[in-house]
Amino acid sequence: MPPVPPAVLDRHLRRARAAVSAVFFVNAVLYANLVPRLPDIKDRLELSNTALGSAIAAMPVGALLAGLLAPAFIQRLGSARVAALGLVVLAVAVAGVPLAGTWVVLAVVMLVVGALDAVVDVAQNAHGFRVQRAYGRSIVNAFHGVWSIGAVVGGLLGSAAAGLAVPLAVHLGASAAVFGVAALVAYRFLLRGPEDAERTPAGAGGEASAGGRRRLGSLPGHTVLLLAALGALAACGAFVEDAGSSWGALYLRGEVGAGAAVGGLAFVALQVAMTAGRLTGDRVVDRFGQRRVARLGGAAIALGMGLALAVPSVGTTLAGFALAGLGVATLVPAVMHTADELPGLPHGVGLTVVSWLLRVGFLVSPAVVGLVADAASLRVALVSVVLAGLCVLLLGRVLLSAPPPAPEDSAAAIHPTPRRTTP
Repeated sequence: MPPVPPAVLDRHLRRARAAVSAVFFVNAVLYANLVPRLPDIKDRLELSNTALGSAIAAMPVGALLAGLLAPAFIQRLGSARVAALGLVVLAVAVAGVPLAGTWVVLAVVMLVVGALDAVVDVAQNAHGFRVQRAYGRSIVNAFHGVWSIGAVVGGLLGSAAAGLAVPLAVHLGASAAVFGVAALVAYRFLLRGPEDAERTPAGAGGEASAGGRRRLGSLPGHTVLLLAALGALAACGAFVEDAGSSWGALYLRGEVGAGAAVGGLAFVALQVAMTAGRLTGDRVVDRFGQRRVARLGGAAIALGMGLALAVPSVGTTLAGFALAGLGVATLVPAVMHTADELPGLPHGVGLTVVSWLLRVGFLVSPAVVGLVADAASLRVALVSVVLAGLCVLLLGRVLLSAPPPAPEDSAAAIHPTPRRTTP
C-alpha cells in the first residue's frame, strides 16, 4: 500500500474525531430531549408519581441487563456500527414513547431505551479510544464534554417543544429523524478496520489481539483485581455526580437554609465545573498524566465536599460542589481508558465491565445516601462523597498515566484498502 500523506492522514483523523464527537452529542440529546416532556407523559397516561418513577426506573434495569452484551456486538459488528447504527435504533425507541398507551408498555419502552443506551455508550467510548490511540494523545475528555453539552441542548429543545405545546409524537418523531440522520452521517467518517488497528504492537493493548484473547475465567488474578479497582473508581464517580443531581438542592435548602431559587445552583455548579474540566482536561492530562490528574481530582472532591459540609453556607457549598465537579471531570474517561487497555481482554470487555459498574453506582448511590440521611442527616450522608474522593486519591494509582503513542501504521485503520493512484 502506498504511504498516506500526513495531510491526508490528519484530515481523516480530524473527521473521525468530529464524527465521534457527533455520536456523543446525539447520544446525550436523544434522552435529554425527552426529559422535559415527562410531565406530559404522566398526564396523558394519568400516572401517579410512583408509577412514573417506576417506569423511568426501567431504564437503568435495561442498561444493567443488556450492558454486558456490548462486547459481543462490538466483536461481531465493530464499534463504529454499534455506536452509530445503535443510535438510529435508540432514536426510534425514544420516538416510540408516545405510542405507549399503558404503564406496562411505557415501562417496556423505557427498558429498551436503557438497554440500547448502555450498548451504544460502550461502543462510542470504544471507538473514541480508537481515535485517541491514532492521535497518540488525550482527546477523550473532550468527547465527554461534548456529551454534557448535548445533554444541555437536548433539555433546551425539549423545554422549547413543551413550551410551544408541540404534540409529543411530532416532537420526538422529528427529533428521531434529524438525529438519526446525523448518526448515519457520522458513521461515514468513523474509522474502519479491526478494533486493534491503532494499538501499538508492544503496548498493553497488543496482548489483547486476536491471538491473545482469553476467557474471563482464565484471566490472571492481577487483571481481575485491576478490574475491581477500576469498578470501584467508577462507582466513586457515580457518588460524586449523583450528589449534585439528587441531593444538592435538598442540602442547600434543608441544611443551609437557602431559598428555592438558590437550591438548584449546587447541581449547576457541579455540572458547569465538570463540563469545563472535560473540555479542557485533555491538555491537562497530556501535560501531567491522567493518573496524577485523577488523583488530584480525588483530593479536590474530598476538600470541596469537606468544605461544603464543615462550613455550611451558600458560598462554601457552591464552591464545594464546583470543586467536586472539577475533580470528577476526567475520572470516568481515565477509568474507561485504563480498562480498555487491560491485557488479555476481548474487545470491549474492560469498557463494558466498568460501564456496568458505573451504572450500578448510579443505581445504588441515591439509596445509600437516602438511608443514611433518614437515619442521621443529609449532612452526615454526604460524607460518603468525601470518602469517594479519598478513595479516588488512593486507588487512582492503578490508572494508566497517558495514552500510548500513535503507531506508525495508523493509516491502515483509516484506509484499510489500497487507494488507487494515477499511473
